[in-house]
Amino acid sequence: MPRPDVAVDEQWFVALDVDGTIMHEDGSIDPVVVDAVAAARDRGHVVTLATGRSWATTAPVLGQLGLTPEYVVCANGAITMQRDDAAPDGYIRRHVETFDPTQVLERIRGFLPAGKFMVELPDGYRLYTEGMTEWNLENAREVRFDELLDHRATRVVVTSLEHGLDEFFGIVDQMGLHHVSYAIGWTAWLDIAPDGVNKATALERVRGWLDLPIDRVLAAGDGRNDLEMFAWAGAAGRAVAMGQAPDEVREAANEVGGSVDDAGLAAVLDSLP
Repeated sequence: MPRPDVAVDEQWFVALDVDGTIMHEDGSIDPVVVDAVAAARDRGHVVTLATGRSWATTAPVLGQLGLTPEYVVCANGAITMQRDDAAPDGYIRRHVETFDPTQVLERIRGFLPAGKFMVELPDGYRLYTEGMTEWNLENAREVRFDELLDHRATRVVVTSLEHGLDEFFGIVDQMGLHHVSYAIGWTAWLDIAPDGVNKATALERVRGWLDLPIDRVLAAGDGRNDLEMFAWAGAAGRAVAMGQAPDEVREAANEVGGSVDDAGLAAVLDSLP
């Protein structure tokens, strides 16, 4: 392990979103971003990922970055992984939040009868309905809608390819979803987590486990599922929105960096001591 250059009282806890922050839509990562992540880690900062992705699709990103943080936040805060060298893939599930998605699935289907659905189970296995083609569907199987019900889940994803984003927003408003946390993506897809669970709740738990100061946290992201994370980080530390983020996301941050197309995250990380 490289010897940290920063003193303990200059060490930052850095939480990075993946898609649209580290990674482009085509799955590539700019080499300058890879280098900036590694340099921040090598200077002694605690760098991790906080993503809506499942662990199965997060682990390869760690590999691309050469990162092995103690904790990783997945599924928008519902799953926190901990490094364990004895585990087959080097990590175990340290904390898992679940809920019964039956009621919310049935309500959403009433508004989106042609919607495509996916449920992620606590062990990472996923069940999905016909037409869910936009996602990595390894460790998953196609089922009828009824087979999604009555499982404990960490996450539900709903897509509606025939709706534009504004129309989709309107439909979601009409749903009156309660007792779940949810975020809408760049396109017409809805990501649902257990009530009160988000990236911020998981990151605050990790910060406590690591005994790191709240005034030296930096969170970078670009999506609506980063809003709570920005409120958490920005209260005493740094909440950085990517330059291409929607207006409401940029307004929720206390800094705006360059866009992912310009490798904007690199300059943010290079600004750390």
